[in-house]
Amino acid sequence: MALYNVFNIAGSSMSAQSVRLNTVASNLANADSVSSNEADVYRSRQPVFSAVMESFNANGQAVDGNGQSSVPVRVAAIVESKAAARQEYQPEHPMANAQGYIFKSNVNAIEEMANMMAASRSYQNNVEVFNTSKQLLLKTLSMGR
Repeated sequence: MALYNVFNIAGSSMSAQSVRLNTVASNLANADSVSSNEADVYRSRQPVFSAVMESFNANGQAVDGNGQSSVPVRVAAIVESKAAARQEYQPEHPMANAQGYIFKSNVNAIEEMANMMAASRSYQNNVEVFNTSKQLLLKTLSMGR
């Protein structure tokens, strides 16, 4: 694999993890939202990643559009959780329905914080891959001097 493919893979992963961090931030910002019915309440969202495989070479390895064996990652979709919203009886709440219930978001703040830490570490690891590859490339270029 050529060295510039490392930049492509690390860059695509950093971009994907950035989307993951933004999704976590959106989930945490809406964790305490309420609604008077279950259909309108905020639901947790998660990104779905996929490898960008356009074809396979003669050896059966996945290759990108340039025939390179590097396969970057992309965000295929952002899906909404199917978990039920939390229903609480609070007849004095201004958003309560006729039966006195409010519906709270299905965001689990603890899971989101763990997801944020994992995404942040993955992003940091890819920055290190990027920086190390850059240093190796510069050292290789300086060998000819």
